[in-house]
Amino acid sequence: MTDFAVDVTNLRRDFGKFTAVNNITFQVNRGEIFGFLGPNGAGKSTTIRMLCGLLKPSSGSGTVAGFDIMKESEKIKTRIGYMSQKFSLYQTLSVEENLNFYAGVYLMDRTRHAEKKNTFFNETVMGQVRGTLVADLPAGTRQLLALFCAIQHEPEIIFLDEPTAGVDPLSRRYFWEQINRLSDLGVTIFVTTHYLDEAEECNRIGMIFSGTLAAIGKPDELKQQRFAGRIYKFDSRNPWETADHLRKRPDIDDVVLFGSELHITLKPDADFSTVSSAIRTADSTATEITAIDPTLEDLFIALINEGPK
Repeated sequence: MTDFAVDVTNLRRDFGKFTAVNNITFQVNRGEIFGFLGPNGAGKSTTIRMLCGLLKPSSGSGTVAGFDIMKESEKIKTRIGYMSQKFSLYQTLSVEENLNFYAGVYLMDRTRHAEKKNTFFNETVMGQVRGTLVADLPAGTRQLLALFCAIQHEPEIIFLDEPTAGVDPLSRRYFWEQINRLSDLGVTIFVTTHYLDEAEECNRIGMIFSGTLAAIGKPDELKQQRFAGRIYKFDSRNPWETADHLRKRPDIDDVVLFGSELHITLKPDADFSTVSSAIRTADSTATEITAIDPTLEDLFIALINEGPK
């Protein structure tokens, strides 16, 4: 059996002439929280559906929980939990009826299911709405229920596709507390997101754009590899004009606008004092130029600007 929870090589999915996932290769370690980060339409959901055995790849190979994604999709389904991007609950069933239905799908032992369900009702607000129809629940409460339906059978790998999309900040925080708790128990978590703060919570991330995997690794390591301490910021009253001027300089690698704030990345051989003087000459309104730690947002924008490799 492979040492990885997920191990894929040159995974590809075409829909007619459109390539949704373009020959991506990556591994997910057992017991880690792996984040798949990218904008809407990047290929995140298509990838996760292939890994869960719900969509057959056009080409490539791989394993999930040690089973072949091409030949053993039914075996994969018995070892994983899956929470889809769209609500996977039955709107006309109650909270408890949904829990019972998914326990049956996953062939849970009845006694164990009763224990898990009672704990869930006792430890969360769900106990107050156990007889309520899902259609009548707030978005955050529905997502909490969907998460528990996906994990109540204690799978070794959990796939969460945009689990907190449209959920309030408090519910998002609770979700991530549960995700970290499961990881501490040795469960592998594969989560897709477009929230940068959630990506920071992951042990490792893969950044995907237009179906292509642009980067993979630990968040801090990816930021340092890309910027190597060469990123600076300052405010300007003329940010667009200043940015256009700086982009023409051969010693500046990138310029990104955040409102009136500019983030500039110097090339490895650039001299900061020379660049600083040039900024002062070009823009008399520039505030103090200070070195900053790069953020995932800086990395995200830089990789998008570079385009597919």
